Amino acid sequence: MADQEQADIRLALARLRQEHEDYDVAINAMITTGCDALRIQRMKKKKLGIKDKLTSLEDQIIPDIIA
Repeated sequence: MADQEQADIRLALARLRQEHEDYDVAINAMITTGCDALRIQRMKKKKLGIKDKLTSLEDQIIPDIIA
């Protein structure tokens, strides 16, 4: 993998990690204020989608190790 491509992936990872953290804070605030359960579930689903993207990008950076 080229250095530039790896740098781009690392930048995307950093952005997704921040977005994931933002969703976490927002969900906790929604729970605290007693927001609608359906809205909270939707936010959790979006957060899970971000986590899946994070995992996918991390797999691209970390080489496969055959044990």
